[in-house]
Amino acid sequence: MQEWWRSAVVYQVYPRSFQDDNGDGVGDLKGITRRLDHIAELGADCIWLSPIFASPQADMGYDVSDYISVDPLFGDLDDFDELIQSAHDRGLKVIVDQVLSHTSEQHDWFKQSRVSRDNDKADWYVWADPLPDGSPPTNWHSHFGGPAWEFEPQRGQYFLHNFLASQPDLNFHNPDVVDAILETCKFWLDRGLDGFRLDTVNYYFHDQKLRSNPPAQAKPQVMATDLYGMQNNIYNKTRPENIGFLERLRALTDQYSDIMMVGEVGEMGHRSIEIMGEYTAGTKRLHMAYSFAMLGPDFNAEHFQNCIQGFQRGAPDGHPYWSFSNHDVPRQVTRWSEYAVSEDAMARFACGMLMSFEGTIGIYQGEELGQTETELEFAELTDPPAIRYWPAVKGRDGCRTPMVWEKDAPNAGFSTGKPWLPVKAAQAAKAVDQQRPHGILAFYKETIAFRKASAALSHGTTAFIKMPEPILAFTRTAATETLTCVFNLSPDTHTFSLKGEAQIAHGAAAGLDGAKLTLDGNGFAYLSHKSGLKISAD
Repeated sequence: MQEWWRSAVVYQVYPRSFQDDNGDGVGDLKGITRRLDHIAELGADCIWLSPIFASPQADMGYDVSDYISVDPLFGDLDDFDELIQSAHDRGLKVIVDQVLSHTSEQHDWFKQSRVSRDNDKADWYVWADPLPDGSPPTNWHSHFGGPAWEFEPQRGQYFLHNFLASQPDLNFHNPDVVDAILETCKFWLDRGLDGFRLDTVNYYFHDQKLRSNPPAQAKPQVMATDLYGMQNNIYNKTRPENIGFLERLRALTDQYSDIMMVGEVGEMGHRSIEIMGEYTAGTKRLHMAYSFAMLGPDFNAEHFQNCIQGFQRGAPDGHPYWSFSNHDVPRQVTRWSEYAVSEDAMARFACGMLMSFEGTIGIYQGEELGQTETELEFAELTDPPAIRYWPAVKGRDGCRTPMVWEKDAPNAGFSTGKPWLPVKAAQAAKAVDQQRPHGILAFYKETIAFRKASAALSHGTTAFIKMPEPILAFTRTAATETLTCVFNLSPDTHTFSLKGEAQIAHGAAAGLDGAKLTLDGNGFAYLSHKSGLKISAD
């Protein structure tokens, strides 16, 4: 088995915002197919599609009303089949977001379940009686504000929802639910899909005893949209039963040729790295997992080293997936701007650092252009938590605005109609047709090509070198190649002394003069050398 995913670069497509082909202002499958050459020429190995399934779009497709239908907004099954075939013709794999922990309230399963306590689907969702005073069964919070319970008068019970009240959680303790979910996954594998990105992979099971969570031990930084941080969330997610389901899902995918599953661990901090390790241990669970550990504001050498070493210790036989951005967090160039010499300098730096990490690499559409977060007005918002908590919370729309292709075309080439989110001048200025021969897009292509050609970066081991902040340094070693990777996580210049011969194989804002390495602000270097090179900060 080739296990193509072990050294892959995965490119996330947010279908609503990639390319609109029919002029309705929303991206679609035909549009993605038309733009596949962009992804292939970038050097990516795989496309991850955010949800394309039938949905009322209350949470932009993460509220599924039919697991085996394409939403008409994006096209139909024929369009999906054409996309898969066209991607495969270009050597690209395709995986799709699977939102299995919850459905839309419009799903037929929930429509039946909510009617009574004695129908065929009565126990397919998480139902519970009110407490004697009428309050919710537990103190669990919803990520989108308020309790994680909604009262249903037809049954006289509450149902659980970790996100919107229109996104009820499935009851994975019911074996019929598990069987039905696995059957929907099989449907897509039979159509030639190459794997799944599993949304909120640690949310499938809840505590059957419905115990309330204890308070968080550390004082949290509470956001208006997310009171999760005020609790130690031990009963509403990451339950031990999750492992059994992952093993059943892995058994299904193992019936097909070289399928890959990557799970999104919905957790922050060091605990997320522990869960990544647990969920990828051995060969019967997930192939890979990633967390929000590198998707936050933290930007220092200790943080990145702790993330990688934490996974190495927690899952010595596991495989990580590292990413700096996705559809849920502010774009990396903007998120880390306080540490940047310039937007372009940060874009190059983030690319160089990410592509040097051991494991599989994920990039979000537009990052290869050095794209920045879009500033939106209230009237332009579509994201539920942003609309509810504005202006304290800006929401996720700023990273979801359309891909920009031609600067001077209507809506920068995304759509001939009014786009669902606006294309603004700051983003249009970074359009594909504006990328210089030595610009950010060219740098991404060059760096991805270097990674793929490098034995050390593709499958070498990692050993960290002790350095003071703001320097991150480590050696990647394979049988035929050794690289020492050095990164300056600051806008200031830093110099280093080398003992041993080396040359800069790839880098940015870096210079080597004899035994003296200089990294300007946001500079980095991949140093090619034989064993025995020593490096120290001046």
